[in-house]
Amino acid sequence: MPSRGLVTLFAFACGTAVANVYFSQPLLVTIGRDLAMSPALVGSVVTLTHVGYGLGLFFLVPLGDIADRRRLIVAQLLLLVGALAAVALAPTAAVLLAGMAATGLLAVVTQTLVAFAASLAPAAERGRVVGLVTSGVVIGILLARTASGLLADLAGWRSVYLASASLTALLALTLSRVLPRHGGTAPARLRYGQLLRSTVTLFAREPLLRLRALFGLLIFAAFSTLWSSVALPLSEAPYSMSHSAIGALGLVGVVGALAAGAAGRLNDRGLSRRTTGIALALLAASWLPLAFARSSLWSLFLGVVLLDLAVQAVHVTNQTLIYALRPDAGSRLIGGYMVFYSIGSAAGALAATSLYAAAGWGAVCALGAGFSCAALGVWAVTRRRPVPSRTRVGSG
Repeated sequence: MPSRGLVTLFAFACGTAVANVYFSQPLLVTIGRDLAMSPALVGSVVTLTHVGYGLGLFFLVPLGDIADRRRLIVAQLLLLVGALAAVALAPTAAVLLAGMAATGLLAVVTQTLVAFAASLAPAAERGRVVGLVTSGVVIGILLARTASGLLADLAGWRSVYLASASLTALLALTLSRVLPRHGGTAPARLRYGQLLRSTVTLFAREPLLRLRALFGLLIFAAFSTLWSSVALPLSEAPYSMSHSAIGALGLVGVVGALAAGAAGRLNDRGLSRRTTGIALALLAASWLPLAFARSSLWSLFLGVVLLDLAVQAVHVTNQTLIYALRPDAGSRLIGGYMVFYSIGSAAGALAATSLYAAAGWGAVCALGAGFSCAALGVWAVTRRRPVPSRTRVGSG
């Protein structure tokens, strides 16, 4: 069983790594002006970062099942330092875009860390450990925009990436010293091509993985629907908030994210199915107060807390259950599941921003509620499905 200090370090490292994917969002105008980039080219900064992350989920995360995870994590962090330095020092748009794509690709070390933490935990404590580590991931996502906006205001946009490169280098040194040399499972004896094919095969063989991947797609489509568009109404009358004030909304979301530990403990007690149903009901309900966000900040705050709490609870449940299917294939299972997370996030962001321009905030809330109700409907239809023998009773 990993110590609480080590679990906290895992969570901090996960949050630090994944934040690199989101740092650029409040900086796009400044970056474009500094490097004389056209609006279309500036928009590709976010796109390339997320494309790199999606590719890394499929091509890099599964390596954790055949390689020494400690060495793999340290190597990826050191390469990430190089990518961040390239972004910070980029003299041209081409160098910046290449660095952003590499940053996204290497930031998937987050998922290797999650799989490593899960492998170190005994089955009876795995939900709690995954919950605590995943809290770090979501907190990193929520606070990335706040941190980058504040640091850029103080020292320019390049300082954001220089600071992250320094912190990542320190994490690489620390983790190289404190991570166990061996995880809870022995590396699989597969060639790289066999490894990638087996990732696809796992989806064909494991119905619970397919179901939980669908939940992941839908909940992160709802999550992205809110967080990719909420700045738009807040920047308009009657609020007319600054970028820093909008970024501070992430602090409200952290309240919900911290509930992940409780969801993990419920999973350890065999209550995963019930936890999922309650969380999805809360997710659907969160869009009611969010619909009144244009007239009440308190409604917005309540909706944000409910949504982040619900998404975290389902996400932790998903990862705990799918890892339990095949601990020897933990990296492949989590990497494959997270591909669906990326698809959902991209779909929610694209649809929400387009819908806001065409029909306003009410239509965005209807879209988010639609994703949420679809997930709740899938749970209702499948909740009586027999539980696979390899998982705890009541955990489907």
